[in-house]
Amino acid sequence: MNNCNNKKINDKKAILDYNHPLDYALLMEYLEIFTERYYFMDFQYIGKSIMGRKIPMIRLGYGSDRSLLYVGAHHGMELITSIILLRFINEFCEIYKGGRTVYGLDLAYLYNTRSIYIVPMLNPDGVDYQINGLSPDNPIRERLIAMNGGSSDFSSWQANGRGVDLNHNYNYGFMEYKAIEQATGIINGAPTRYSGECPESEPEVSALCNIIRTCDIKMILTLHSQGEEIYYTSGGKVAPRSESIVKLLAKMSGYTPSSPEGMASFGGLTDWYIHEFNQPSFTIECGKGKNPLPLEDYFPIYMRLREVLFTSPIIM
Repeated sequence: MNNCNNKKINDKKAILDYNHPLDYALLMEYLEIFTERYYFMDFQYIGKSIMGRKIPMIRLGYGSDRSLLYVGAHHGMELITSIILLRFINEFCEIYKGGRTVYGLDLAYLYNTRSIYIVPMLNPDGVDYQINGLSPDNPIRERLIAMNGGSSDFSSWQANGRGVDLNHNYNYGFMEYKAIEQATGIINGAPTRYSGECPESEPEVSALCNIIRTCDIKMILTLHSQGEEIYYTSGGKVAPRSESIVKLLAKMSGYTPSSPEGMASFGGLTDWYIHEFNQPSFTIECGKGKNPLPLEDYFPIYMRLREVLFTSPIIM
């Protein structure tokens, strides 16, 4: 396994380097640099993971007109989504600090009229397992290895720190998904697709839902990988304005608007938010290939999504 904790960030550059596997320790190094550099960037924790790691959230802007949420790394192998969101935070802050515009947008206006909440890594435990493997002192090490088919190779791990797939732990279609889950032989913790004992059983999901409930979020972009698709419906339900917004997102990114099928149709953040709040939510499947996508893919993926990330607060 690659351990990236010994990688040094060149913190003298305006736009930092994002060419190392991004585990939790490195994520926190980047956010510490941002906190020191950008006084106007709000940094807080929304809660802790099942293994006790604090889950960071960045807020860009203090406007009360509309608030939206970007979420990365529900899954361990999808760490590239966290890198994309870090790059966005970095660029937003540099452009705002310099008083410049991007895509014709005055970021000072955006900052004063909108709030962008960003959770770059919802699943820090799963990402760490995927990059670094299990630590010798993990309290459920043997149980996790059993979940992983007896293997200590966690390079294909998607779930959280105790084998729950966070993007099936939300409270929509949970019991329907349970039936599918059991029919496919998933009855306990697993590297992927086990939904947990009940909706929001996992502290990561519960913490994010609490933020959504309390911050009056009007739209969500959830970054996953891979497929170059944008899911915008759930169980046949389409939230108001979603169809017009997804057309704009598709035009900017070149991604294809799609509806989820099969197991992907239940228990996800987009599903829960659409049904609970009747507001637009989009699952963006970043890039193409096999997870985990290679790090060198991050920059071309980011450039395809850059306009989406900057302009979504205006088109929402």
